Amino acid sequence: MKSIAGKVCVVTGSTSGIGLGIVRVLAEHGCALTINGFHDSKDVVDKTIQELKSIGAKDVIYSPADLSQESGVKELVDQTVAHFGRIDVLINNAGIQHVAPVAEFPVEKWNAILALNLSACFHGIRYVLPHMRQHQFGRIINIASAHGLVASTGKAAYVAAKHGVLGLTKVVGLETAKEPITCNAICPGWVKTPLVEKQIESRMEAEHISLEQATLELLGEKQPSHQFVTPEQIGSLCAFLISDAAEQMTGSSYSIDGGWVSQ
Repeated sequence: MKSIAGKVCVVTGSTSGIGLGIVRVLAEHGCALTINGFHDSKDVVDKTIQELKSIGAKDVIYSPADLSQESGVKELVDQTVAHFGRIDVLINNAGIQHVAPVAEFPVEKWNAILALNLSACFHGIRYVLPHMRQHQFGRIINIASAHGLVASTGKAAYVAAKHGVLGLTKVVGLETAKEPITCNAICPGWVKTPLVEKQIESRMEAEHISLEQATLELLGEKQPSHQFVTPEQIGSLCAFLISDAAEQMTGSSYSIDGGWVSQ
């Protein structure tokens, strides 16, 4: 992994959950980082930056850009280039969720999920590619989901967006295949993040069961390992995809899901 030290990495949605796990791993490998979150307090941001620098990050800056808006994506990219002079790695991780049957799915939730989970990936890639081409290096990693490969009821917008992310990944991989740029997707199963914890809490309330029982039910329905994937495991896979060892891996998706999509 020596080849990733010093790389300038932009990771969206990286002040909590999967994104925070990713930047922690990249910091340990000596990367320079732009972290991103929305409505984060100054205390949270300062603490996160201090932690990342203490474990090895070459440098860290924070962007509060709202990536549900194209202007926010451009702001994130422009801020990174202004500070570091280039972007080597873009990891599209930011995402939101809402669960409801299609017939009852709020249109505003559909639009918000598609905007952040899919369109923000498109705009981010569109804005970073000129910089990657200029510096003759690029790694684009889209954090998709097991729901980019299979479906679940009640998650129309999320499933549609994540399937779209995999299609976008393939197209970008093909369009950059002759360049020193790769584009891949990672498809996690259940990861214990604030987003998943909300789903566990909803199950507890709906079924009047304990936290432990709700957790076991959630895992048991989909994930044969009955264990959560950790954010740091996803971060380690990102680090590998950034490295020289992965330079011929592009346009592909990689499952890290405890056997979910093998069923």
